Amino acid sequence: MNILSDYINHDFKPLDGKDTIASAQDFFIDVTFSHFPVVENGIFVGNVSAEDIDGFDFSKNLSEYKYTFEGFFTRANSVLLDVLDDFAKNESNIIPVLDENNNYIGYYKLEDVIRVFNETPFLKELGGIIIIEKEINSYSFSQIAQIIEGNNGKFLGAFISNIEAERVQITVKIGEGSLNEIIQTFRRYEYEIISKHQEDDYLKTLKDRSDYLDKYLNI
Repeated sequence: MNILSDYINHDFKPLDGKDTIASAQDFFIDVTFSHFPVVENGIFVGNVSAEDIDGFDFSKNLSEYKYTFEGFFTRANSVLLDVLDDFAKNESNIIPVLDENNNYIGYYKLEDVIRVFNETPFLKELGGIIIIEKEINSYSFSQIAQIIEGNNGKFLGAFISNIEAERVQITVKIGEGSLNEIIQTFRRYEYEIISKHQEDDYLKTLKDRSDYLDKYLNI
């Protein structure tokens, strides 16, 4: 079941290509949307930008400015991360939702999708966050899960948070288990730990002090 479908919004009807620019400008005065979908005969034809519409001739129709419309949308069966990605890529606070025949269904609001994301176990469940890095051709999500679960940890989720040159960074959420033991195991498998961890720093401090004492005793 796609829980996002419960958040498809119908509070405002889509703009129509036959609408005047003046009426569309009035619409944007009353809302905080960065864009809004435009349809013709129920078929989505694009999104008009609130910023662009201020410069249009108010006596003309929307269809005369179709060349300025932005074509982004999502499908009713799209998963949460895909929809979040759509919002980010298009710098919009609204995403039209279409069926497989490009019929307009409704729209998602960014605030609703963020609320759904905040309720996922990845964010809601208590646990620790580790950011690890490795060569892009040598990391494995199955290996990451095995390292966590092999140390009696609860694997709550992971995503690729950065790719640069030949290396990839992965953000991992862990519930339960010894965070330090998991960190040390990642290092044994040649994962670099990018994030800072209090327990890890404490052990490093102890090691530094131990090394200093060994050096002092050998003087």
